[in-house]
Amino acid sequence: MRGYGQFCPIAIASEVFAERWTPLIVRELFCGSHRFNELLNGLPRIPRSLLVQRLRSMETAGVVERRVDTAGRGVEYHLTPAGVELGDVVLRLGDWGKRWADIPVGPQNLDPDLLMWDIHRRLDEDHMPDRRVVVQVDLTGANLKNYWLVLERPAASVCWTDPGFEVDLLVQADSVALHRVWVGQLPLDSALREGLIELDGPADLCRAFPNWLKLSVFVERDTRGVGEGSSSGGD
Repeated sequence: MRGYGQFCPIAIASEVFAERWTPLIVRELFCGSHRFNELLNGLPRIPRSLLVQRLRSMETAGVVERRVDTAGRGVEYHLTPAGVELGDVVLRLGDWGKRWADIPVGPQNLDPDLLMWDIHRRLDEDHMPDRRVVVQVDLTGANLKNYWLVLERPAASVCWTDPGFEVDLLVQADSVALHRVWVGQLPLDSALREGLIELDGPADLCRAFPNWLKLSVFVERDTRGVGEGSSSGGD
């Protein structure tokens, strides 16, 4: 990205922040994705070579640092203190988008891989089952894809191919409806009542399923009124 050639802090910051994909890379790092493949999962449309390039430029800018993982065998990417502050900016940008640019979800802006990646990291640990539960999610309608959520402690995982475990709960969901539920445009109970999302499995798991989903972080922030004080200078 060419520089603006201005001393203004907005111009200088934009030279770091405003490159394509950079805000989304910050989002993924801020949300806990630290390995290269985890970043790719959260950014399914970014070319690998471009992600490498962006991470390098963000390192140079002092926003990202590489660390050797605890096993000493791999590399992780973490936000520096400057990057963490930039993460706050990204969240506020998302708050603005939720309030003022909340375009209805439709076939033109679906991203089921990102959706399932976000769902798996936003499952409510307080309501997670005590045993391993495998949830197969079959998307219908505008997207025809299958995913598997493996719910177990200490962390859940999402699989893009059949992990080979017996399925405990089958979720058949219209892809647009599930996206809309996730971003707060459609109540989950309405989607279930209208048959846009159907659950097939033991009664206890069907009852528990709605409690596992915390929805998008921006739904939670909007519910808490985060950012409402921005017009008067509040946080």
